[in-house]
Amino acid sequence: MAVRVSVGVSQEADPAEAYARASSQAADGLDAGCDLALVFAAGAHLLHAAEGVETVRERLAPGALIGCGAGGVVGAGREMESGSGAVVWALEAPGSAVAAHHLEGQPAGGPDAITGLPDPTRLGEAVIALADPYTFSADALLARLNRERPGMPVLGGLASATARSGSLVCDGEVHPSGAVIASLAGVGIVPCVSQGATPVGPEMTITAAEGNLITELASRPALDRLRDAIGELDAHEQMLAAQGLMLGVVIDENQPSYERGDFLVRPILGVEPDSNAIALGERVRVGQTVRVHVRDAATADEDLRAALRAQAQAIGTEGAAGALLFTCNGRGSHMFDVPDHDATALEDALAAPTGGFFCAGEIGPVGGRNFLHGFTATIAVFPADGGT
Repeated sequence: MAVRVSVGVSQEADPAEAYARASSQAADGLDAGCDLALVFAAGAHLLHAAEGVETVRERLAPGALIGCGAGGVVGAGREMESGSGAVVWALEAPGSAVAAHHLEGQPAGGPDAITGLPDPTRLGEAVIALADPYTFSADALLARLNRERPGMPVLGGLASATARSGSLVCDGEVHPSGAVIASLAGVGIVPCVSQGATPVGPEMTITAAEGNLITELASRPALDRLRDAIGELDAHEQMLAAQGLMLGVVIDENQPSYERGDFLVRPILGVEPDSNAIALGERVRVGQTVRVHVRDAATADEDLRAALRAQAQAIGTEGAAGALLFTCNGRGSHMFDVPDHDATALEDALAAPTGGFFCAGEIGPVGGRNFLHGFTATIAVFPADGGT
């Protein structure tokens, strides 16, 4: 089964012209029709999402359609971080089964409070998820999917722009709240997650913890052991640690050694000097392995390119048909000295059509479980041979 991906991009000032041009460009790259379309709208074009959806449906007639508002969009090797723009991403995957679903839930609600999610057996092999961060808990959705479909990759991001008329697209409707997902069966996705950080210093075992509070590392007060670990770093690593200290937590410990991509990277939220405990931005448990991580533009570049090289090898000789890029709105020109950094890295590694947007949080798997990230680039790579 040959898979095709096509992407249309427009920064035309007129919203109708922008959606029409992006939709036509995407349609021109397909042969037999569109099984899934994603639309990302930024700036003034988000205010005309309903008209844009109709244009996409007229030009592409997709089997399923989802989309969201964005602070910036990505397409055709470019990152448009400001202004108005429309990106239409289209997938042709013969023999696949793709469906769009609109979900609702409360921001503070738990996994079982989510409505609209289909039976787990109808979710296929992968899910693309887009959520409104103000009205929906992506963490709750991921907790439920991790529970009901362990090992199934979920990729996507949080909408980074909203409009009163709605910022989430599901088939022919525009919704002001919740989340939209596309469930995919019969077409493979190779997930790629770059957290933009590098591990430094020694590995340490959590020997006492409660919730997100680490009280002991290697049978010593956690803060004391962390200070020792930082003291073992070289001068450059200590400088990076002073700019923003993070810990990476190993998620899948069933392997002989741990590399960069095996850690879920989370910020250190604070310390309790009286107890020498560390508060981490993730729940932890006794027995997990952690390691100090640091981040800057150079480590973020290195991490992304290494992750992409690994995925390019994983998809085999036929290469990639295309990719979806969900990159943090704290990356781009905020992090890198060159424009279009993440989009260019994907072109260098995959040489395939890519579309996406700048997110307020990125979704992707680490160690076989799906998480919501920050300062991360998560990528859904579609192998040209179908990958199933």
